[in-house]
Parts: sequence; structure tokens; C-alpha cells
Amino acid sequence: MKLHPQAQAVLDAIAALGYPPITEVSPPEAREIRRAHLRPSAIELHEIRDVDAGGVPARLYRPSDNEGLGLLVYFHGGGWVVGDLETHDSTARALAAESGHAVLSVDYRLAPEHPFPAAFDDAVTVTRWTAEHARELGCDPDRLAIGGDSAGGNLSAAVTQLDLVPLRFQLLVYPVTDACCKASSYDEFRDGPYLTRASMDWYIDHYVSGQEGWFEDPRLSPLHGDDTALAKSPPTYVVTVETDVLRDEGEAYAERLTAVGVPTTLRRYEGMFHGFFALPEQIEAGQEAIAEAAQELRDALS
Repeated sequence: MKLHPQAQAVLDAIAALGYPPITEVSPPEAREIRRAHLRPSAIELHEIRDVDAGGVPARLYRPSDNEGLGLLVYFHGGGWVVGDLETHDSTARALAAESGHAVLSVDYRLAPEHPFPAAFDDAVTVTRWTAEHARELGCDPDRLAIGGDSAGGNLSAAVTQLDLVPLRFQLLVYPVTDACCKASSYDEFRDGPYLTRASMDWYIDHYVSGQEGWFEDPRLSPLHGDDTALAKSPPTYVVTVETDVLRDEGEAYAERLTAVGVPTTLRRYEGMFHGFFALPEQIEAGQEAIAEAAQELRDALS
């Protein structure tokens, strides 16, 4: 395994900042560290505005004034503990601009202040609300998609198994699909790069701090859903990366979707690390990943 030089350069720059491992800080401190180096996006869109999505804060990104746009409901990553509308503003802008369709970025409740299943419940609420209010957002309720990265991919996968509303497409970017953390990639990349086994334990421990549910609960671990539930998923595009503790569970989820008849495309990016999707300005593969995901979205919502 060898990281791409651009990926290695980004990781070297992060290491040079000297921040402590996430396992040694509190959730509020981790959130401040995450926000400390945000850079505003240069992508301009026709409209960006905050909305109340059934009591859950969200932000709408519209690339044009066309009525009847398709709409992607997007859940940000951050281990259900960090991340918000600002940390994923650039990703939402890029997906909207590249796909030509609207994006609704969701600011779901974070753990440990709001442990499982709070984030999942918010995801359910927003998904239902979006289908009911799409026209008010200038979008077509018959052209809806759902997706997210990492913990956001987890929320998307769990919600689609409920078959709440008709969906055309699902985008899963290095999703968490199994909170049991037993896949071999957890051993292979236990020390990273970037996302380690210890940090995943930290995230999951905070998320389940309310002690509701169990690790095999499909709302927490979508990979443990039964075949009937998985078969309810819309056509899905799964992105994984070579050097990621989550690689194997993401690919296992793609395999299960395929096995139950869901049209599924799996794209693994070699030499990349968890988080590269949000770094298109620093890593060319990040640009490529955004463009390919947006193309899949555009094709599905055409």
C-alpha cells in the first residue's frame, strides 16, 4: 500500500498542525478543531438558503433557477459527533454545481449530547419532509436522491432500508455500515492513515452513549439489515478508498445490495485515505470523485 503523493502531502500538512488525536479531546474540542481550518468555497450557485426541514436545520443549494430540479438529501460525515453545515458546505456546493441538481444538506443532531438514535430519527424526519415539500423548494418530488459520507452514508443506508419515500438514487461515500468493527480492514489500517480504529471506537462510543439499541441494529449497522430491507434501496453508487478502516464494510454493503438485486456501482480509489472526497482543491482524485458522483446523480435524476 502506498499513498498517492498528493494524499501524503495533505496528511503531512495535517500532522504538522500538531493537533492531539481525537481520542484525547472532548467532542466540543474536536468540533472546534474541525472548524478551525475551514476555507470558504469559491463555487457560486444561484441560491443558497437555510431551511427548517420539519424541525431539523438544513441548507438548500440550487445551481439554477430552473423549476423541477432533482434533489439530493445529503447527510454529512463526522462520526455522528463532529461536522455540520459549514464543514460540508464545499461538498454540497460542488455536488450541486457538478450535477445540475439541488442539494439539501442536513444539520442532524450530534452525539453525545444527542445519542443514537437521534441522528437517525432526524434523517427519517428530513427524508419524509423533503418528499412532502420538494415543490416548495423548486424541486420535483419524483426526482429525489439520498446520500452522505462516512457517518452520513450510514444514515442514508439505514433510512433507505425503511422505504419511506420513492427515491431514484443513493450516494454512499466510504459509509459506516457495521458498528461491530470486525472487518479485516480495521486490522490492516488500525493506525490510519487519518482515520484509525481508536478514533472509530471514540466516535461509536459517543454515538451509542445513550445505550439504546445494539451493534447489530440495522439503524446503527445497515449491513445487518435483512435481504428484504436492503432490497428496498434505490440504485446506489458506493465510493471506498484503499487505505481506510471502513473499506471492507463499504464494499461488503455494495456486494449485499447487488446480491438482492439493487443496481449498484462500486468505485474504489487507490492510494487515497478517508476524507479525500472533501478535498478536491488539494487532491486531483477528490475532483475526480466529486465529478463521477455528480455524473451518477445527474444520470439517475435525468
